[in-house]
Amino acid sequence: MNPSFRSEPAAKDVAAVRAVVASTGFFSEEEVRIAEELVEVTLEKGQAEGYHFVFLEMGGSLVGYTAFGPIPATRSSWDLYWIAVHASRRGQNLGRVLLDETEARIRAAGGTRVYADTSGRAQYAPTHRFYEACGYHRAAELPDYYAPGDAKLTYCKKLET
Repeated sequence: MNPSFRSEPAAKDVAAVRAVVASTGFFSEEEVRIAEELVEVTLEKGQAEGYHFVFLEMGGSLVGYTAFGPIPATRSSWDLYWIAVHASRRGQNLGRVLLDETEARIRAAGGTRVYADTSGRAQYAPTHRFYEACGYHRAAELPDYYAPGDAKLTYCKKLET
């Protein structure tokens, strides 16, 4: 099965995003709900809210997605809010495929930098390695940001034009 991409959210994506994000085992129920809300807000108000998506499907099913958007008051910087691949599809290089497609869309929109925030907890070591393998560097660390002992790590990649 070849992967396909789409960018317009559909009503079915609310539940599908929930399933993908929840399957990872990394996110709390509150975080899963936030992921759903970004899709719901975009369905209600359109991209004027600043959220963009890449939905990765295989065989008609959502297997991964990204949510991203321009950072207000910057010239060309973008946030990567979410990147998730269903746990049943890990190890198939789909995260890299999804991130490459997302970066291409950001670049096409005039973006020159992408920032991604993640937890500093040991559980997230694979996430840190993923970003680094994709050309991101750790740009900042805010100790005790999410909770005592849980730093916020910000990764950054300068996009080549």
